[in-house]
Parts: sequence; C-alpha cells; structure tokens
Amino acid sequence: MRAIRFDQFGGTEVLRLVEAEVPQPGPGEVSIDVAYVGINFADLKARSVGYRVESLPFVPGLELSGRIRAVGAGVEGLVAGQEVAAMTEGGAYADVALAPADTVFPLPEGVSLRTAATLPTVLPTAHALIHEVGRLQPGESVLVQGAAGGVGTVAGQLAKLAGAGAVYGVVSSGAKADYARKHGYDDAFLTGTFDADVLRATGGRGVDLALDPVGGETLRRGLESLALFGRLVSYGNASGEAAWQVGQGELYPRGRTVSGFSILGLAAGDPRALREIADRALRLATSGQVELPVTAEFALEEAAAAHELMEGRTSTGKLLLRVS
Repeated sequence: MRAIRFDQFGGTEVLRLVEAEVPQPGPGEVSIDVAYVGINFADLKARSVGYRVESLPFVPGLELSGRIRAVGAGVEGLVAGQEVAAMTEGGAYADVALAPADTVFPLPEGVSLRTAATLPTVLPTAHALIHEVGRLQPGESVLVQGAAGGVGTVAGQLAKLAGAGAVYGVVSSGAKADYARKHGYDDAFLTGTFDADVLRATGGRGVDLALDPVGGETLRRGLESLALFGRLVSYGNASGEAAWQVGQGELYPRGRTVSGFSILGLAAGDPRALREIADRALRLATSGQVELPVTAEFALEEAAAAHELMEGRTSTGKLLLRVS
C-alpha cells in the first residue's frame, strides 16, 4: 500500500511517498481502507518538531474517513465494509490505517465520506470548548482565536446555537475576517489589535469566554480581554512560545479562570467521554446546523503541498487529502 512517511523532522521536503505493508488490526483495533484524511496543525508539528511522535519513521494523520477493512479481537459493534470516521494515533496518511475501536464512529445516514473526514477531531473539540469545558451560557459573549480555521469555523456556529450574545473572532488577515463573518461571527479582529478591539466592541467590559489554541503572548492578551468572572480555555500552543505562567495576580482580582483541553488527551485518557461528546457533536452535523467547508483537497501524494498551504497561514476551513 501507499503511505506518506517522514524519517526525520524538518520541512515539507521530509514527507515521502513510500510502499508499506498493510497493517493488521490487533485486539481492540480496526483497520480501515482510507477514503479521505483531515489535515490538522498537529500533523505539521509532528513533522517539524516531533509532536506526539514516539519513534521514527512515522506516518502522520490523526483523522480519517473510510470503510472498515478488518476488525481485531474483542471489537463489537463494528463490521467489515462499514463506513466510518475515526481518530487515530498517527498513520492516517495511507491507503490503510489502524484505529482504536473506541475512536471509530459509524457514519450517520446522509453523511458522505468526504464530509466525515472533517469531523472526528474538529467537531468534538469545538463542542467541548463551547459546552463541556467552556460552559457557555445564553447571552454570554465569546472570543475565538483562529476563527477562520477548522475548529474556529465550527466553534463560532456552536456558540451561536448555544445562544451566545455576541461571538467575536481573531484572524490574521482581512480575507479571513470576511470568511469568519460569513460563517456566523458578529465581528472579526486582526491578531495585532484584538485585545483593544474586544474592549471597544464590548464597551470596556470584555468577553465571558475566550478560546485559545495559540498560547504564549496571545494567551496573555486573551486573558486580559476577559470580563469579570470570565473564562479562558487553552487548547494548543500553535505559536511555539514558551508556556506562559498565570497566577494569583492575574486571576484573583477579577475572578478569572483558565482551563485546558486536548482532544487527543481525552481520546487516550477517557475514550468513553470522547464518544459521548462526539455523538452529541455528530448529531449537529447530520442535522445541518453546523457546516465546516472543505476549502482545499489534495491527492495523497500531494501531502507536502497541503502542509505548505496550511503553514502559510492563508488557508481557511478544512483541508483534506483524497486517498481513494
């Protein structure tokens, strides 16, 4: 079978199309004939700095759609030929991939394989950020960093569905600001001035909930953009900056809180909780209430070009690899 692999960390030039053996599922696993793969920023971090890479060589890819090829011992409720979406621990950039049965989700009727590849990590992540961790209440205001990306596109829509009073996005360009407004944001601000823009838009009050995948200085500025008793949820460190320390001086005076979330951490630590969140999130997708546009699609052998597009920070929505 074909696979995209890297043998060392570096730029997109380390991604190679290779022939590999078809993997066989072990106990509690399924093998899947891959149709589409969702590209995530974590894939770029894996390739460049070894994020969540236990050993080399490594085949990246954390989410996919396709048809079950075989099931391992002890797997119940999944059968060969079934159309599914799945989260993996790597290995999705291939004709056949393995996934833990706990993170394989049969597709609801009416969801295509192409659409399904956009859902496994993005939709549950956005749902958890708004509901389970962020605990958004009707009438509250929300600030979302990376509003034109995959999670950001969905988070804005989920916040609106939850009754948010105002939903603001933070983006890196005017074109992305237009995209965010088109997909449900009341307004979108540029990265360099977002904290001042938030205070202006809220009459100096700040927002009730801020979602941050960037980390570093951006996280600090987001914390300062919170209203009295505001909440910030950190779910990434895309900036690559050193972890920012928060303490009594930043939190006590205005009763602010900081929480964290990782969809991959939840998948490893409590897959049952992940499945419950995913089931709730997938129902929103099948109902048509939430849309995540696929803005670019690449063949498997074009994985390097897909990474270059995402690294250029000009892409919006979701990027896919088309496998079969």
